[in-house]
Amino acid sequence: MENETSQIGHKADTPHRSQAEQQAFFDAVMAKTLQAESHRPPLLHDLRVAGTVVRLSFAGSALESVMMPALAHLEISLVKTPDVTFHVWDSISTDTANVDPPVGWDCLTDRGDIWGFNSSSIRSAFHWIECSLNLLDVPNQTGIFWVRSAETLPYWTKASPFRTLFHWWMEENGGQLIHAAAVGSQDGAVLITGKGGVGKSTTSLSCVLDGMQYVADDYLIVTLDPTPTAHSLYNTAKLNTDQALRLPELEAIASQPAPGEKTVLHLYPHRAAQVVASLPLRALLTPSFANSPATQFVSASSAVLEGATAFTTMSQLPHSGQHTVDFISRLVARLPGLEMRLGSDLPGVPRAIRGLLNQDDKALLAMSSQNGLTPAAFIAPLVTVVIPVYNGARFLPEAVEAVLAQAWPSLEIIVVDDGSTDDIEEVVAQLPTSVRFFRQENAGPAAARNRGIRDASGDYIAFIDVDDLWPEGKLKTAIEMLERSPSLDALTGYAQLMQFDAQAKRYEYSGNPKESFPHYIGAAVYRRRAFERVGLFDPNLKFGEDADWFTRAKEAALQIERLEQVTLIVRRHAANMTRGKSLVELNALRVLKLAIDRRRALTATA
Repeated sequence: MENETSQIGHKADTPHRSQAEQQAFFDAVMAKTLQAESHRPPLLHDLRVAGTVVRLSFAGSALESVMMPALAHLEISLVKTPDVTFHVWDSISTDTANVDPPVGWDCLTDRGDIWGFNSSSIRSAFHWIECSLNLLDVPNQTGIFWVRSAETLPYWTKASPFRTLFHWWMEENGGQLIHAAAVGSQDGAVLITGKGGVGKSTTSLSCVLDGMQYVADDYLIVTLDPTPTAHSLYNTAKLNTDQALRLPELEAIASQPAPGEKTVLHLYPHRAAQVVASLPLRALLTPSFANSPATQFVSASSAVLEGATAFTTMSQLPHSGQHTVDFISRLVARLPGLEMRLGSDLPGVPRAIRGLLNQDDKALLAMSSQNGLTPAAFIAPLVTVVIPVYNGARFLPEAVEAVLAQAWPSLEIIVVDDGSTDDIEEVVAQLPTSVRFFRQENAGPAAARNRGIRDASGDYIAFIDVDDLWPEGKLKTAIEMLERSPSLDALTGYAQLMQFDAQAKRYEYSGNPKESFPHYIGAAVYRRRAFERVGLFDPNLKFGEDADWFTRAKEAALQIERLEQVTLIVRRHAANMTRGKSLVELNALRVLKLAIDRRRALTATA
């Protein structure tokens, strides 16, 4: 595999393994699984998970003892025929070696995706941090979880075991794992979602101490029909050390974490009466910290809510993609959405949530109806969008459509043709909106973007490559945040890769946006002053101009903030300029040398 990928410039260019190869790998691992179970007779546990029965078949007690406690509240008596069976084993306690990996380390990702393995019927993931292999044969309703040793499992795997397998299984049953907390009462629950460190865990546990019902702190399952419902998966919660100190009443059920680890709390069986299997959802909340004692709720736009929910969920779940985004969009559309501004008075947080849940559905909907800044309070600044094009006329209508879909009221679109030989003029003439169109001799994307910057009328400038797309709400989210934060020079996010599936004849989400290239130009929105301070893109770099500009921006101490959400969709296809390029061709070393030369020049003049 290493020889096969050594000439590939990007992981997304890795050739797909055939269905037969992926099935053969599963079958080989299954044979080893049965061998392990012959050495250590299976210990069986049946769980009721969001209306399905999941059987865990542990080969011996090594993994059973550390992974069952987080799931114990879901256990039921053994049934005759479960809906799915997860076989769980390790090599050390069963004296059974697993098969050799089918790919090299270069094909493994932080999220767990294995590049080249994309079957929808044989799901595959390898989480290299915990060194666990996860496989699911969807048609045969059989999963496998393997690690070399139970002794090396990190705390988060014990606190939320089999997350990847549950994720795949629930996708097949109309549900979706969501990175969120859920607490409530007989009146229903609130779903609390957002990036780590924004207060989800502290909020949910303060509600437990207030006597409220608990569904989840970290990961849960959501179903939409007949009504949006949160289902419990784990009875655990995780807190940073400083957070745990704020909740001393829970010390009796807290672990003693090793340095650098979080404190894990098992709410079952100690608070079994409060740990519930499911609750109907009444509202979706995304938390932030307020500079006041009281907790308050304000409206939040659907784009903000979708971004807060989707980004942290998709960054940790292998094989998540467009179907995940679609599910979350439907969820956001069906619930009132609010920003929860957490006050410093911790006991006041559950009181505020109780008060929210006491509202009827009509009142909750009214609270969430004012999304973002209204026209009366906000004059939309002009945004110039620059689209460089080189022989990409066939993509241009979709790129323009992605810009127009932002529904930004004050917009200027500049299309810069960089010496194309296709029918670009004809395509521009047929666009559904007026654009400013410039042509130049072929000089590379940096020169094309620079032409757009020089001719831009807006105080804000954004870029989109002709074969890329923007997610809905990108401009609204970015501009509103930049308007609220005058010191920010630019706001960026993450890029979601999409690969063209020739068999299905469509693009599919590929990989984890958190692992994508960090300096995609099209992921950001810039103030004009950013280019006045840093300068334009280096036209001498036909590749690497993005990394070079962001390096110079850092040297110039520009204030650039990164949103925890996807702000660019990058489509990988055979015509990508960077496809198959080596690091030398992509100017990685040249960009580094330029940075070193600038440091030397500064030192010489100091």
